[in-house]
Amino acid sequence: MPPRSLSPSGLILVDKPAGPSSFDVVARIRRRTRARTGHAGTLDPFASGLLLVLSGAATRLAPWLVGLDKRYLTEIDLTARTSTGDPEGDVVEEGEAPDRAELDRQLAELRGDVELTVPAASAVKIAGERAYRLHRRGEVGEMPVRRSRIEELDVIEYLDGVVRLDLRVSSGTYVRSIEDLLGGHCQTLSRTAVGPFTVDEADERRILPAVDALPFLPAVEVTAEEADAIRGGRMHTPTDVRAVHEGDLVAVGRVVMPV
Repeated sequence: MPPRSLSPSGLILVDKPAGPSSFDVVARIRRRTRARTGHAGTLDPFASGLLLVLSGAATRLAPWLVGLDKRYLTEIDLTARTSTGDPEGDVVEEGEAPDRAELDRQLAELRGDVELTVPAASAVKIAGERAYRLHRRGEVGEMPVRRSRIEELDVIEYLDGVVRLDLRVSSGTYVRSIEDLLGGHCQTLSRTAVGPFTVDEADERRILPAVDALPFLPAVEVTAEEADAIRGGRMHTPTDVRAVHEGDLVAVGRVVMPV
């Protein structure tokens, strides 16, 4: 198979529906553009919302996007846990939902830096194999613990044992882990923002140019001679600075964009 094209190059903001996997979305866009394509942070199939898809040469910018904070809306059924932490699993435990005062106390303990156990039905690798595959075979042992930061965790509505939350978390945080600590499971999950990008901006047919893919990094305008020197490896820019020439991204640190 010939190598995938480096163009069109840029960032695509996709509003993923519940159902398809993140890979399904990437594959669909790749078939349309025929370019190298990847995403900067997966969404579970049952989840919906903002997926950052990188096309062509802009796939080189993924390291700066995967670490961005994420914002979610989620509905949690606090009367039952499931085997997967989401609506696709079997109910493994039922109980009485807490009253509002107790729920508020639990949420207060979760804000800030927390240790969260990675869900067994997740894509993290255990001994070289995806955890969800081991989970399906009943072979998952003790799951790793990750340190996360929950910047915001606000109740929108609490009714009949189901709480709707708006939360902003650090990259790598599993919302299902938060819901498991609260004693419930995720009914719905929607990612509304990734860093400065929001789901309201999503348009699968629009490709943002590479220069606009990292708006949170400072930009430095370089001359034509400096751009040539950067592309030739004779000059470098700081890791977290965009080198720009006449509206085009030349490089970010040592990651150089093709002409």
